[in-house]
Amino acid sequence: MIEVYWLEQTEADVPAENDWLSASEAIRLDGLRFAKRRADWRLGRWTAKQALAAYWNISGDGNPKALGGIEVRPAPDGAPEVFLASQPAAVTISLSHRAGTALCAVMPAGGTLGCDLETIEPRSDGFVADYFTAEEQALVARATATDRLRLLALLWSAKESALKALRVGLRLDTRSVSASPIEGPESGVEGGGPRREDQALASTPSCGPDGWRPLQVRCAGGQVFQGWWGCTRGASSLIHTVVAAPLPAPPIHLKVPTPDMPRGKTASLGNA
Repeated sequence: MIEVYWLEQTEADVPAENDWLSASEAIRLDGLRFAKRRADWRLGRWTAKQALAAYWNISGDGNPKALGGIEVRPAPDGAPEVFLASQPAAVTISLSHRAGTALCAVMPAGGTLGCDLETIEPRSDGFVADYFTAEEQALVARATATDRLRLLALLWSAKESALKALRVGLRLDTRSVSASPIEGPESGVEGGGPRREDQALASTPSCGPDGWRPLQVRCAGGQVFQGWWGCTRGASSLIHTVVAAPLPAPPIHLKVPTPDMPRGKTASLGNA
């Protein structure tokens, strides 16, 4: 299994100043006209830089300016690419932001990776019919009223994560990928055993800091992504999903240091 790391930040974590941006990133920010777009972009870049600094154990003695040497640039297809001291870095990342929160997933270069955050909120039957596969629609139809909202957010988030891993995003029909939660290590996350979607959803307790659960996304071309999902409870409830290839181990939480805590990594789900 390959190790995947993750970090979540909120708008309250982002410094007011922009001295942590590189020169080219500062120019990019200046070109963004709308306040919400600027805020989302800054939140995403801050989260990515904090995650990468933790991944590389770059402390900078708590000085945000030390993050200026870490740069996240959009590739021609829009996927984020990382540069360290202006040189391509041997790392793959994925970014997502939603409702004032951002998620960054990090893994070594050479694989494919996608992550997503999605709000648990009502979605219409028309939305399900337009954007979900027949298998996903059947899974939603079997869900209890209590589970339906969480399941819809989970499936949509997993689809977006897979489309990011494919480096196509929502340019591709969302029905070209089909997501499902799966039950336990015997369910096929490591390649064996049947999928048990109903049991996976039924066994899911209320959202909380109790770890990641496995999921699977099948693509129309035959590729299968394995991944993980979790959820957080705050001002709003958010679903987190991460998919990757090769097969990912449960995501490892990256800790941003405080004055009395060193930078490092932990296998707990942290505050998610």
